[in-house]
Amino acid sequence: MFDVYRNDKRDLLVLSTGSAVPVLYSAHKWRKSRKRVLKVSDEIKSAVQAQGYYLRNLRATKERMIAVE
Repeated sequence: MFDVYRNDKRDLLVLSTGSAVPVLYSAHKWRKSRKRVLKVSDEIKSAVQAQGYYLRNLRATKERMIAVE
């Protein structure tokens, strides 16, 4: 199982259940998702196994906004 955290900048952090937030990202204010996550994509699963965490930025960039129009 996995723990999912979000912050006010719309970043997503996925960790193995019971793992601590990495020191590099501990300065940010993370909020844990209340829902239990049982299954994630293979990309996320392999990143968590290799690095101990998976981080994704969900902010809309100008490039994405231009491509959508």
